[in-house]
Amino acid sequence: MQNEELHFHYVATLSEARELVDQFDRFWVSNCGCRESGDGCSRSRLDLCLFFDPQMGGTGSDFREVDREFVRGILKETEEKHLISRPFRYADDKSRVQGICFCCDDCCWYFTKDGKYECDKGKYVERTDSDSCAGCGTCVDVCYYDAREIAEGELSVAGDNCFGCALCVDVCPEGSITMTER
Repeated sequence: MQNEELHFHYVATLSEARELVDQFDRFWVSNCGCRESGDGCSRSRLDLCLFFDPQMGGTGSDFREVDREFVRGILKETEEKHLISRPFRYADDKSRVQGICFCCDDCCWYFTKDGKYECDKGKYVERTDSDSCAGCGTCVDVCYYDAREIAEGELSVAGDNCFGCALCVDVCPEGSITMTER
């Protein structure tokens, strides 16, 4: 995609988010503007907007510098709470990543507002081995993109809806789901 065609946010796997974090030595966080301006969030804490430089100044209140251990805590919570890693780019240079939002469908405007905010699909897409799938529906419960559905005990996947977050991979008890390059 050309730089000007890219949206501000894109979806990444948690592994990709960790790789991004490993490229930086300094970090800042702010409270999430979505979590602060709405009814709060029943899924996760407020201070999950991560920045790799102080230029933007945060999306919510309490913008401050944090250490790598603090960032590891954010990544751990992201995994435990099944949050989506949504890196964001500089507005004036979309070839560079400025930070990462960690989002859910409980409070984030990206998922809750009419018309959903634009976001680029990630580098990966899910592949499900239907022979090993038990049809338990665990993956359906964490798919914020309506790419997975259980009907009459069978899983159906709408691959075009997959944004490549890999939450389904993380929760599949059978190990039936992998991510492949889009």
